[in-house]
Amino acid sequence: MATTNETEARPEADPSSANVQEPSRPESPALLPAKPFAVAAAYVAAAALLIGTQGLGMNFVAANTNQIQGAFGATQLEINWLIAAYMAPNVSLTLILTKVRTQFGLRRFAELGICIFVTASLLHLFAHDLHSAIGVRFLAGMAASPISTLGFLYMLEAFPPARKMSWGLSLTLTCSAITPTLARLISPMLLDIGQWQGLYTMAIGLALISLAVIFYLPLTPIPHAKVLQRLDFISYPLIAIGFGLLAVILVMGRLVWWLEAPWIGWCLALAILSLGLAVAIEINRETPLLNVRWLMSREMLHITAVLLVFRIVLSEQTSGALALFQNLGLLNEQSRGLYVVILLASLCGGLLCGATLKPERVPLLHGVALLCICAGAAMDSQATNLTRPDNMYLSQALIAFGGALFLPPAMLAGLMAALRQGPTFITSFIVVFLFTQSLGGLIGSAFFGSFVTLREKFHSSLLVEHFSLSDPAVAERVRQLSAVYGKLLTDGRLLNAEGVALFAQQASREANILAYNDAFLLIAVLAGAALGGLIIHLLYARLRSAKFFLRPAEAL
Repeated sequence: MATTNETEARPEADPSSANVQEPSRPESPALLPAKPFAVAAAYVAAAALLIGTQGLGMNFVAANTNQIQGAFGATQLEINWLIAAYMAPNVSLTLILTKVRTQFGLRRFAELGICIFVTASLLHLFAHDLHSAIGVRFLAGMAASPISTLGFLYMLEAFPPARKMSWGLSLTLTCSAITPTLARLISPMLLDIGQWQGLYTMAIGLALISLAVIFYLPLTPIPHAKVLQRLDFISYPLIAIGFGLLAVILVMGRLVWWLEAPWIGWCLALAILSLGLAVAIEINRETPLLNVRWLMSREMLHITAVLLVFRIVLSEQTSGALALFQNLGLLNEQSRGLYVVILLASLCGGLLCGATLKPERVPLLHGVALLCICAGAAMDSQATNLTRPDNMYLSQALIAFGGALFLPPAMLAGLMAALRQGPTFITSFIVVFLFTQSLGGLIGSAFFGSFVTLREKFHSSLLVEHFSLSDPAVAERVRQLSAVYGKLLTDGRLLNAEGVALFAQQASREANILAYNDAFLLIAVLAGAALGGLIIHLLYARLRSAKFFLRPAEAL
């Protein structure tokens, strides 16, 4: 799982890996004895390494668009094509890799996946212009999908069956959640070493260590099963085209503006057509890649809405507070203290979730998470031009803690819903997870950024209409600002023009701060509304279970 121009979609874990087998396969892994502590710790470390390697490789670009922009001589708009190119294949590839892993074996999948990832990482060193970098990022997005899956598998391997869906799930998603913050924390040192190449020299080193780990620490093999079918090779490309085009639209639409670029409309039309054809194919299959009817059931629509709302409200941190500081002129190295606080809060939330996660506690954990996010966003909505990272330690810690506490219970609820229908429904749940987390992260970033842009225009118009040089206070302020150039310019008109320009910059900065405050307040309202909806849902379920809504005869 951003700045105003970045999309930190969190690295997706593979829900299908949760010790779930196809009907024709025995559930032998559930009978394996627990591993010794040292071996289990090694598998946890391996999982953290794999997830961190994939997450850092994805977020190094998103966290440093301004610095990389200079290295490639690109505009802010052009540099964001690196993010779009990465996300286009990445948002859907896990879906087909689930069946590939089952058909060809876990060991072969792991070895081939890490070799491809190392190769894609090495190619970053040979990208010296924007066009070659876009091609490399597209390949990197494809190669990263199996690595996130392997990270999830290694984490589950470390725990006995009773703890896979508590500690295993929570630690996996926590490791994924902290990679964007970790990328921001270590990027300044790597950029000092060698700009773009400095960032990805470290990524290559991590990939090579991951290669050794995978060959040294094998995963428990699973029986092969022939699960790939001919229609999968028609349905999946259609889904990949649809999801990929949506990812490109969500990354670039806010920058070129949604209604200004004709290609946005053509891409959207093609995405809808591709996904519509995929649904038409899948709805008539006996063993579909996607069970469309189940995905449209009331239970799955509710889970999808919960996951999507979570991604949108969490954009307050990824696309809000950090982007605000960049707007104020602060770089990553000047916000290190805030990143450390976010990192520690995320780890605390993940550990607490691992220790307490049970199916019956999902609503309670969601309630606490939404309360934390609501409180943190409301605190951030009071920002001014004097606000600095240390003023947001508490609010951002609350949001990070709530984010780490929210996703594992939501994913557990989705997995349980899929397992109640049967193991073959896992691939259908993957689509929900990918849509709400990968694409959902992009949706949250696009929504937040677009809202900030609109509100900035609104506040700018209100501020500017009150400014006039005939106003003594405005004229005095312009003279104060122009005094900076007094020793360089002797022409009074030029000096006055420079003062007006600086005054306009200050007005624009204030309008941006007000726009971010509006966005923070909107996120707080959304989180509060979601919390209210959760409470109403629980009360309704409690009354219904008590047969409160039945007539006396039916209750008897």
